[in-house]
Amino acid sequence: MADADSRVKAAGQPAVDLLVAGGGVMGLWTALFAGREGLSVRLVEKRNIGAGASGGVLGALMPHLPDRWNAKKAFQFEALVSLEAEVAALESETGLSTGYRRSGRLIPLAKPHNRDIALGHAQDALSAWRTPGRAFAFEVLDAAPVAGWPAAAAMECGLVRDHLAARLAPRRLLAALRAALDRLANVTVVEDVGVAAIDPAAGIAVLGDGSRLAFGNCVLAAGVETFALLFPLGPPLDRPVGSAVKGQAALLKAAVDPSLPVIFADGLYIVPHENGLVAVGSTSENRFADPRSTDGLLDALIGKARRMAPVLADAPVVERWAGLRPKAIGRDPMVGRHPDHANLSLMTGGFKVSFGLAHALARALLDEIEGGTLAVPPSFTIAAHFEEAGRI
Repeated sequence: MADADSRVKAAGQPAVDLLVAGGGVMGLWTALFAGREGLSVRLVEKRNIGAGASGGVLGALMPHLPDRWNAKKAFQFEALVSLEAEVAALESETGLSTGYRRSGRLIPLAKPHNRDIALGHAQDALSAWRTPGRAFAFEVLDAAPVAGWPAAAAMECGLVRDHLAARLAPRRLLAALRAALDRLANVTVVEDVGVAAIDPAAGIAVLGDGSRLAFGNCVLAAGVETFALLFPLGPPLDRPVGSAVKGQAALLKAAVDPSLPVIFADGLYIVPHENGLVAVGSTSENRFADPRSTDGLLDALIGKARRMAPVLADAPVVERWAGLRPKAIGRDPMVGRHPDHANLSLMTGGFKVSFGLAHALARALLDEIEGGTLAVPPSFTIAAHFEEAGRI
């Protein structure tokens, strides 16, 4: 950090140990853990906290299926299990609820072969979904735990109930993370100013207001905007390292027990939250004209949800939401130190899994920044994504 300090003094600029670009769930967890370790941290967000994909409404925390177990599935499993304690500590510290509940998940089985496959997964879970002193069941049932959740017509061959899945309220989690950051004197959060360009060799970031900020290390966690910031930094690649995928979702008002499991069927999520709210999502659109508009694709999704859960048939829509999710070229999150710049790290590409993994990825990234190894699955590393982008 001394080199950064000397550069700043020479330029008349303030220095920070860690600059975090992006106020979504990835950036907030990274800033919080760094701040707790005593680093001076500046988090800058181009718009407002949660303005990107993290500020949505869905909040489903869904595990991979327990079959064909590998490093990626194991990492996600451990992250989903550990999130419960992380959230409990955050709520205790701030006095704010995140809307977290390990409510489980229901998956309707429409065909006989779906049931056969599910029975195999139930056996896989006996060994894969275990921690010392705790196991999470993957049950195959003949009937729904609550009539109509989901509709009988959708589950002609029964349904799965898994006990590992959970949900949280995205905006409540962001508010709790922000409140925790505000309690740390060594952390500064700045909204309405993002990183416009970065010079890792000089340890300088140019912000959107034209000011320059020197840093010891920088973490780019700016969602889809991270990909553009990376482009001029090399190495030369055949394709972009990531893209934006539009998602649309909605909040409905309905008298639904908030403890009910999440329903998942053919890409549709129905997520009961507190205060009589139910989230429905989400679309995945690679082509779109307006990233923040909602349209007939969301109408169709809401209609599908009403058929899947009859209790929602007349539920009014209280919010329609759309936003862009960062999808790295290798599909998995893109995390770790840039191979050409030792003081620059990435935290992006979470796409649909950011809320379940962000805390675990942040800890792994900070371990690497502080001289340790990056303990993430190989497909999450920057090298893996750059290799994919370099293929013709």
